[in-house]
Amino acid sequence: MRCNAAVLLGILCFCFKADAQIVNVENARMQSDTVGWLGSAGASLSVIKNTTQIFSIGTEAHVQYKTKNNQSIWLLLGDFNFLKAQNKRFVSDDLFHLRYNKKISKRIRWEAFTQYQNNNIMNVASRFLVGTGPRFKLVELSSFKFYAATLLMLERENEIATSETLHQDLRNSSYFSFTWFPKDYITMIGTTYIQPKLDKISDYRILNQLLLKIKATKRFSLSLKWNYLFDSFPAGTAPNTSYNFTTGFLVDM
Repeated sequence: MRCNAAVLLGILCFCFKADAQIVNVENARMQSDTVGWLGSAGASLSVIKNTTQIFSIGTEAHVQYKTKNNQSIWLLLGDFNFLKAQNKRFVSDDLFHLRYNKKISKRIRWEAFTQYQNNNIMNVASRFLVGTGPRFKLVELSSFKFYAATLLMLERENEIATSETLHQDLRNSSYFSFTWFPKDYITMIGTTYIQPKLDKISDYRILNQLLLKIKATKRFSLSLKWNYLFDSFPAGTAPNTSYNFTTGFLVDM
C-alpha cells in the first residue's frame, strides 16, 4: 500500500509538467532584434526514496533563428518528461515542434508548423500535426504587444483506450496573445488557444496560459506558469478539464 501511494505521489508531481495538449508557442518566442541564433533551456531532476525509489526527469529546449531584416524566423521546441518507479516506466511526455514564420507586411506574418507528441497521462499514444495560416500584430508599444492568429491544422492522433483508436481531423487553431514588460527584468505572456474541429464544432479544445518570467541575472530567469485546458472530447479516459501551476527556471543561451 505504501509503495502504491509513493508511486501515485510521484505521478501526481509529474503531472504538473506533463498535461499540456496544446503547445503554447508564444512562450517560446524570443523578443529580440538579434539576427542569427538564440536559445534557452531548462531542466529538472528528482529522486524519491522511501519504500520504493521514484526517478523523474524533465528537460526543455527552445532554439530560434532569425534571418537578416527579420524577414523569416525558424523556431524549434523540444520537451521530454519521464518518470520511472521500481524499474517500471510509468509515464512519459515527449514533444517536438518546428515552426516557420515569414514576414508579409509590418503587421502580418505567415506561419507554417509541424509537431509530434505523445502523452501517456492524457491517453495520447501519438499526435502528429501540420498547419499554416496568418498571424497579425494588432498592438505594438514599447512595453506591450498584442497578437492574434488563425491557422488551419491537420491532426492525426492515436488514442490510448481499450484498443488503440486513430483519428484524423481538420481543426482551426486560433489564438490571442499579449506580451507585457512592466519592468526591464519582468516579462508576462498570456495566451488563449481555441481549436474546434471543422466538421464538428462541439469538439473543441481551449487552453489558457499565463507565464511570468523574472530575470535574476543576464542569462538566468525564474518562471511561474499557470495552465488551464478544457477538451470537450478528450482521448480515452482523460478528464475534460486539467490545470496546473508550476515554478522553474530558464537559462538563455
